[in-house]
Amino acid sequence: QVQVVESGGGLVQPGGSLRLSCTASGSIFSALVKGWYRQAPGQQREVVAVIAGDGIIKYVDSVKGRFTISRDNAKNTLYLQMDSLKPEDTAVYYCKFGPNDYWGQGTQVTVSS
Repeated sequence: QVQVVESGGGLVQPGGSLRLSCTASGSIFSALVKGWYRQAPGQQREVVAVIAGDGIIKYVDSVKGRFTISRDNAKNTLYLQMDSLKPEDTAVYYCKFGPNDYWGQGTQVTVSS
């Protein structure tokens, strides 16, 4: 059963931009915590940006000022706008809804010249 669908990944040059989208069913999207994670080759999965149940948004330090997490409740869609991309941002990006974890399938982001 596919309940979380991601899109928007691709190959971009350093300094470029991408916008990731994640659409979920209403019951999943209503989860208290919504966020984006990423996993680079050989690395542990890390949180990138999270919207907590109280609306507070947190970013990992490495993306502050470059990435923006947002949501459109009417469309049950979570977004991650990624600007000024760096090669170090190369990873598979996942959206997640909690506290009971529902994960997207992941979308590959590759930043390379």
